[in-house]
Parts: sequence; structure tokens; C-alpha cells
Amino acid sequence: MIRSLYTRVVVTFLVAVIGGTIISFFVATWIFKDKLNENLQIPLLNFGQDIALIFDTLPYHEAETFVSEMNQLKSYHIRIYEATGQFQSYGELNGDKIADVTNEQVRKVLSGEVVQVESSGVSSILLGIPLTTEMGTKAMFVEPISLPSTSFAIKLILNFSTYALVLGSLVFLVAAMFFVKPIKKLTKATRHIAGGDFNVELNIKQSGELGTLARSFEEMAHDLQQLEQMRRDFVSNVSHEVQSPLTSISGYALALKQVDLSEDEKSRYLDIIIAEANRMSKMSDSLLKLSLLESKAQPLQLSTFSLDEQIRRVIIAIQPQWSARNILFNVNLQAVRLMADYDQLYQVWTNILTNSIKFSSDGDRIDVSIKQEANHVIVRVADMGIGISLEDQKRIFERFFKADRSHSRKYEGSGMGLAIVKQIVSLHHGDIQVQSQLGQGTTFIVTLPIIIPTA
Repeated sequence: MIRSLYTRVVVTFLVAVIGGTIISFFVATWIFKDKLNENLQIPLLNFGQDIALIFDTLPYHEAETFVSEMNQLKSYHIRIYEATGQFQSYGELNGDKIADVTNEQVRKVLSGEVVQVESSGVSSILLGIPLTTEMGTKAMFVEPISLPSTSFAIKLILNFSTYALVLGSLVFLVAAMFFVKPIKKLTKATRHIAGGDFNVELNIKQSGELGTLARSFEEMAHDLQQLEQMRRDFVSNVSHEVQSPLTSISGYALALKQVDLSEDEKSRYLDIIIAEANRMSKMSDSLLKLSLLESKAQPLQLSTFSLDEQIRRVIIAIQPQWSARNILFNVNLQAVRLMADYDQLYQVWTNILTNSIKFSSDGDRIDVSIKQEANHVIVRVADMGIGISLEDQKRIFERFFKADRSHSRKYEGSGMGLAIVKQIVSLHHGDIQVQSQLGQGTTFIVTLPIIIPTA
């Protein structure tokens, strides 16, 4: 079994060229066989008629002498048959085999018929012509013999074909090396990627299909490198987020084993353990939710509803969070109906508004507005909170990312709320953007289609 691509390409080329040449030769011979035979018959018939005219004009012995000295006998062989079956040959065969003449053919020629016998291929043709001489009617059979020029032409064609095939094969061997070289680079790069090394450079400058494949391969390697980095960050973030509540649970569980704790201390320790367990449970639920959204395992449950009414319901549902801190809501909601997944969009507004409340100061104001433009609706949620730096704005929709690590203990959360929001909005063929400055608040802008495209 041939495993090398280079060898397979070369062998395929040679088989195709040699096989194609042989098949083409036989096909061309078969197609033009009749034409070639016709071209051979014309000079043969003319020569035979000339010989017949010589015997008809000159005395028999003079005609024999004249014919036996003709230069044309190098190209033709003549046999003159008597009625008894005996014949006289004229011309040298040079090793060529003469065609057989039957008694029936001799009889037909002697009776005055012209007999033409074609061979099965494109070789000799036998021509029988009656001769009228002073010694009676005789049967003359003429056939062409191999010409030196014909043999030379055949040898020339064969030599030319051989040289062309050899030189063409050598050129193709070199060309195949350049053709296979990029593929070898791709194979080597694939092994590096399989070993975990995504930093590969192919340096393939070709502009054809191989060049396109090489550039796509490099883009794939870059994407895989980013995915690998995201995976490492994800594992690190999960480990960090899980380690903190586990440490608290373990520490306070050990503290509960002390015998000299008061009932108030035991109750406080248990409350902390329950709170940390709930925190881990929420993080687990968020991870599962995000995983389902990213894998599209849960198809959208589309329905038509009033978007402004939904946002009002969310604001009322989270009233305990903002009323306790005297945060005001400035609501400007245009009546809009759209087709979407009600429960998932409900979570989008809950997460965004909860974030705005979390990072606002007591007594601040949060502005919420809805505006319809053509076939889209735009929802803006603006707060007066701590703001987000320009660098952090690029990453706030990543899972576990927290914009301000210095406030991570003050503002609780797993850092997955906005990642879930981003995924839900994307599933609805929408877009979410953030505008923010440190110390001057943050504005989230969500754009959704009124009707989700089917494709």
C-alpha cells in the first residue's frame, strides 16, 4: 500500500500518461483505420495498373525485364500467377512476410475480376489485377512492403514519445516535490497542535487552494490557542470561585466542633455556611445555564408579548433591592410588542438591572428607556455607579470576569451574569453594547429584532 502522497501523485501521473497514450493510439488507429487503408489503396491501385499497362504494351519477356529493374520494387512486391498455380515473384521482401493468395482469388483474377484484400489492421493490402499478355491471361497480385521511411517515422515517433515521457516525468517529479512540500508543513504543524503547541507558522506564500488552506489552518491554530487560553482561565476562575466558599464552609464547620461556642455564634456560623453553600449552588446553576445556552440545547420558546410591560414587572420584582437604598427609577418605556423567549429576556433585564443597582450608590438614579426603530427595539439602562474602565469594557461579557477586583468582596457575584445576558441576546439575533466611564456610571444598550429571523 502506497502511503506517501508524493509517491501516489507521481504514480498516478505516470499511469495516467502512459495509459492515456496507449489508449489514444489504439482509439486513433481504430477511428482512422479506413482512411489509412484508403490512402494505401490508391497508390497501390495506380502502381498495379501501370504494371498491367507495361505487360499489355511490351512483349512479355521485355516487360519482365523492365519490371524486374524498377526502383518501385523496393516499395512493392509483385507475384504473377499462371493458371496452374505457379507464380513468378518480383521485388525483395527484406524479411517481411507476404500475404497468402488462395486458389479462389487466382481463379477470380484470371476470369477478369479485380480483387482487393484488406488486412484486419492498417498494414498490407493485397491487390489482384488480370494481366493480358501475348502468352495469355495471367493473375498479378501486388502488395506494399515496409518502407524504410515508414520504419524511420515509426522509430522517430516512438523515440520522441519515450523522451517526452521521461523528461515530462522528471519535470513532474520536481513539481510534485514543491506541491507536496506545503502539505508536509501542514502535517508537521498538525502534530505540533496535537501536542498542545498552537504557536505554528507555516510561511506558505502560495495563492491557490493550498495557500487558502494554509491561511485557514493558521487561523484555526490561532483560534485554538485562544480557546486553550480561555479554557485555562476558566479552570483557574472556577477553582478560585469555588475555593473561597469551600474554605469558608470548611473553616466554620471546624469551628462548630468547638464545645465552648455560644448559641448565637453557632447560629451565625451556620448562617455563613448556608450562605456560602447557596453561593456555590447559584454559581453551579449559572454555569449550567450558560452551558445550555452556548450549546443551544434549549431552543427558544418564542411568543409575542409586551416588552415594556415585562420590564415594569422586573423592576417591581426587584423592588426590595432598590427601595432599601433609596434608589430612584426614571422609566420612559414606549409600548412595544415583539416576538422572543419571555423567560430568557426576563433574565436579561433582571441581570442588567441588578448589576446597575449593585454598583450604584444610595440615593442614585437609574434611567430605563425603550425606543423602537424600524424593525428593531432599543433598550437603554443607565446608572450613576462606579463605572467600568475602557480596558475592562472589552471583557465584561466573559464568564467569571469582574470589572473591579478591588471591590470583589464588597460587590458579591460570580461574574457570569453578563456572560449569560450576552448569550441570550445573541440567540435572539440581537446586540448588546456598553458605554461607561470610571466614576460616572454605566449604560447598557440592548438591540433586539421585533421578529426573530427564521434562518
